[in-house]
Amino acid sequence: MNDDRRYIISVLVENEFGSLSRIAGLFSARGYNIHCLNVAPTNDESISRMTIVTMCNESKISQLMKQLDKLVDVVNVKDLTDETHIEREMLLLKLKCTKVQREELKRLVDIFRARIIDVTDTTYTVELTGASEKIMAFVSSMGSINIIEMVRSGALGISRGKDSLENIK
Repeated sequence: MNDDRRYIISVLVENEFGSLSRIAGLFSARGYNIHCLNVAPTNDESISRMTIVTMCNESKISQLMKQLDKLVDVVNVKDLTDETHIEREMLLLKLKCTKVQREELKRLVDIFRARIIDVTDTTYTVELTGASEKIMAFVSSMGSINIIEMVRSGALGISRGKDSLENIK
């Protein structure tokens, strides 16, 4: 029986050459797949924050968290999965629309609270931010509208309330 589930892990790392490579190497060396990965600097330029989404079972995630915590570059690591957190993803979607489809696209943009950020004679580019389920529902709703190009940021996650990854060590 496969008891794998989706985990979202937040990691603070020293903003040093090779940090991302070492963390990705830890995953690949142990046979873990990174479903999505985001890395960006924090308000402290010497620290970056990674959000990693992976699929595995409970014993593997426990082992992975311990191994991540032992890496020299890692300042702090936290599993956000079972705690109250906010999770968002961004989508950029370039679409080719006929004149008839434009009204339908505008209606869908309003329903999903997306934004049209670029228009040409033949294309629309739409931006949407939300939970992964909302992103996928929007993409699925395109119907016969031709998707030319799609870019997704992957998940970003942050604890709700006063909890902070920066102050738990």
